[in-house]
Amino acid sequence: MTRRPMIGLVAVAAAVTIALVYTAVSSPSAPPGLTANADASGHPSSDAPSSSPTPRPVPKHEVFGFVPYWEMNGNIAEHVAKTPLTTLALFSVTHSKTGAINTTQTGYKRITGAIGKQLIREAHDRGVAVQLVYTSFGVARNERFFGSLEVQDATIAGLVALAKRIGADGINVDVEQIGVDLVAAYGLFVGRLRQAWRAANPDGLVSAATTAGRTGAAMALAASASGADRIFLMGYDYHYGGSDVGASAPMDRRDGAEQDLPWSLDLYESVGVPVEKTILGLPLYGMRWRVEGPELGASRLGDGAIWVPADNPKFLADPPAPPELDPIEVVEFYSVAPTVSPEPGDSRATAGWQAIYVDSPGTLEPKLILADDRGLAGAGFWAIGYERGIPAYTELMTRFAKGGLQ
Repeated sequence: MTRRPMIGLVAVAAAVTIALVYTAVSSPSAPPGLTANADASGHPSSDAPSSSPTPRPVPKHEVFGFVPYWEMNGNIAEHVAKTPLTTLALFSVTHSKTGAINTTQTGYKRITGAIGKQLIREAHDRGVAVQLVYTSFGVARNERFFGSLEVQDATIAGLVALAKRIGADGINVDVEQIGVDLVAAYGLFVGRLRQAWRAANPDGLVSAATTAGRTGAAMALAASASGADRIFLMGYDYHYGGSDVGASAPMDRRDGAEQDLPWSLDLYESVGVPVEKTILGLPLYGMRWRVEGPELGASRLGDGAIWVPADNPKFLADPPAPPELDPIEVVEFYSVAPTVSPEPGDSRATAGWQAIYVDSPGTLEPKLILADDRGLAGAGFWAIGYERGIPAYTELMTRFAKGGLQ
């Protein structure tokens, strides 16, 4: 009871802040670049943010790594032990219709089972913090969730109890696909979760993972205003399965669009997300499309699919042709010739040219340097395990963690 008034003040402050941002966004006299994001799914909008020169903090070199439950197998504990993480984020658990933690899902079972216990115990032995990841994906699901304080309260209680039981040091909130009208409610949820978690664990941390566009920036601001200790900017999926071909995390755009990593960092900073709280998330995966020809930038012939380095060690060791560096988007491009002759209407991936765009350690390095140049808290990766068996990725992370990229 004594804590509720402060929660209310935080919520009001967050709501007012978000309202001011979106008033500026929609106002005819809004500053250049503060235009509304029509893409509530989280994909970056087409409007470039404005930014003013800001003194940069001294960069930190935190390394925040997500391990998804489908990677919690085989030698994952051994691999994580060799990865220079400062925060290990175990992905993920979610809520049931009542708000209780859904204990039937694989994520819950892996995190609370033998492999999760091993990852947590060994991380703590190395001095690495562990965060339990909570996810809620989907427009309709989030409308129901953020429309009920009772359901949210049940989820908060369940997350706090579970995080305490497994010995987590923090809780990460990954909510995706919400409308702008729910951003203030989202911020309130993050604030109430943090307050409940800190009551159970005075040193406990809460972080938020938010997408790279306008809605994601508003969510990041709301979470930060409500006390989130770190904001994980998901600096990937600029190109995705249903988009044109290109880098998941471009430094610039071959197609002329404005959305890229510097654009998103400018956007976050321009709306007031603290630089010193921001973690730049980068992809340890690429995309494969069936395309019209062998050229860099050739048009796709269908939806793409995620391409994981750890699943393709033989290809990387002996590709059909050396990769080509895209100097604009800064990504490695592989062109793979057809293995069968395409017939009209043949949609098989092998029936035609394939294009693979994937970040290598070499293309990730300038993106990590970008995190340093901006004075960020550090960098992070989706997802640890996707680079298993390829030590050059781990070596790059180690150099970044030691501040050795400049």
